[in-house]
Amino acid sequence: MDPGNLTRVSEFFLLGLSEDPELQIYIFGLFLSMYLITVLGNLLIILAVSSDPHLHTPMYFFLANLSFVDICFTSTIVPKMLQNIQTHSRAISYEGCLTQMYFFILFTGLDDFILTVMAYDRYVAICHPLHYTVIMNPWLCGLLVLVSWVISHLHSLLQSLMVLRLSFCMDLEIPHFFCELKQMVQLACSDTLLNNLVMYIAAVILAGGPLGGILYSYSKIVSSILRISSAQGKFKAFSTCASHLSVVSLFYFTLLGVYLVSAVTQSSHSSAIPSVMYTVVTPMLNPFIYSLRNKDLMGALRRLFHRTAKRVQ
Repeated sequence: MDPGNLTRVSEFFLLGLSEDPELQIYIFGLFLSMYLITVLGNLLIILAVSSDPHLHTPMYFFLANLSFVDICFTSTIVPKMLQNIQTHSRAISYEGCLTQMYFFILFTGLDDFILTVMAYDRYVAICHPLHYTVIMNPWLCGLLVLVSWVISHLHSLLQSLMVLRLSFCMDLEIPHFFCELKQMVQLACSDTLLNNLVMYIAAVILAGGPLGGILYSYSKIVSSILRISSAQGKFKAFSTCASHLSVVSLFYFTLLGVYLVSAVTQSSHSSAIPSVMYTVVTPMLNPFIYSLRNKDLMGALRRLFHRTAKRVQ
């Protein structure tokens, strides 16, 4: 490597979803709409859970945490993207890029862990219903969320420190709409073997581990449901898991699709467009999936709207 090709990095350039100037206004409107729906929908879930005593249970506690993480997750990416479109600029500072990458890794990990904790909650509720309140006590629920935050922070910090050791060349264009870890490592001129090793080991442990936990929980859940004699009992048990299973499937299938597409195709934007699914679309759909299939949550939302309307009057 020629040292003359290295430069002190001050900023990167995000190429976004499209370089066509005529499409920028439509991309701006679409992403602004999805972002507002995401924030509003997840905020309503949090307000409904926190304000209604009937929803002060482990399942809704974890759901409120998932909604908070989804708001933060989308807010890490979309506002900067909208700002760049509005100002006709693709630049993001070196520090800003590292910060965005740090929080993106953090909230992706949190999404993964909280979905796993929610699967465990459903496992206890269906497989050990008589001991549910004893096992899923407030102390354990708080501890599970705290551990999820700590592990996600440590992982995000590790990956960020690994990127800090890299040197970059003159080509600072990121073919994405946010600073993704893999894209930044690929831009580096220095040796990235250790970065790639840490990245793939962490992916196997921190993505494969939670996925294994979710699959194990649902294998036990399905086994318990099949032992229920009445069809009504089976339907009732399965309905408590349907929303969570839908969200898990949406999250993992879109995430897996992104990396399969980027591995198969050579296009610079090969992972950018599919990434929209798990970074923007999935957090936007989560409130609808949980609320439309949940009578308790719908009731809490109606009571919340009713109280708000009375205060306005």
